[in-house]
Amino acid sequence: MGNMTSYLPQNEGLLQYWLLLLSVVSIGNSVQSYLTTSYTRRVYSAPETTVTPLHSRTFGTYTALASIIRLYAAYNITDPMLYQLALWTYVVALGHFYSEWLVFGTARWGKGLAGPVVISVGSLAWMVSQWGVYVR
Repeated sequence: MGNMTSYLPQNEGLLQYWLLLLSVVSIGNSVQSYLTTSYTRRVYSAPETTVTPLHSRTFGTYTALASIIRLYAAYNITDPMLYQLALWTYVVALGHFYSEWLVFGTARWGKGLAGPVVISVGSLAWMVSQWGVYVR
């Protein structure tokens, strides 16, 4: 088991592990977005909304990019630029989800939208509150 821990981020605190976990889960989400539209349809669930394979793959591509940024931030959590970039991925995600829900009406509040919004809000709040702890 000692060998496995050498692959984990090496700084103090839990935020880096949270970013790593979300990165791994999000990469899985990206892969499924390329394979099927079923999970993307859970987020964009308004009755008149059509989720196409192109839409799903585009969503998966953004998610992969955000995951890579968060992964780099997890391993370099004291780097102010990477920290800010990771923070911005949550701002962009929140802006997107809220606009699709409240402005464009393509998403409805429910299980499919609540998960990404709660994760984004919680992660953003955690990162903002811990800036001075990690960034040196």
